[in-house]
Amino acid sequence: MKFNLGDIILAEVQFLDTFEIKTRPVLVLFEEFGNIVVAGITSNLKMKGIPITTKEGMPRESIIKINYIFTISEKMVKRFLFHISNKKKETIKEEIVKRIK
Repeated sequence: MKFNLGDIILAEVQFLDTFEIKTRPVLVLFEEFGNIVVAGITSNLKMKGIPITTKEGMPRESIIKINYIFTISEKMVKRFLFHISNKKKETIKEEIVKRIK
């Protein structure tokens, strides 16, 4: 399956501080040659990032962590969950561009 900007997927994520692997939702930024660049998502609402709500498809209110971008293999994907709105995609693009200027 090909993934695109705005897809929310469930994937195996390795945590750097513990080397533990957990299944977590992530936001796809882009995919190329079986590698998927994603942004982490947390339900810890104290974290900084872009809110994503239950109305948008999340099981609970969450934050897309633009400061936590990493690459996973397509083999780590468990399943597709949903696709975010075009408006939310634009917000994410704007936030990423702000950080790399």
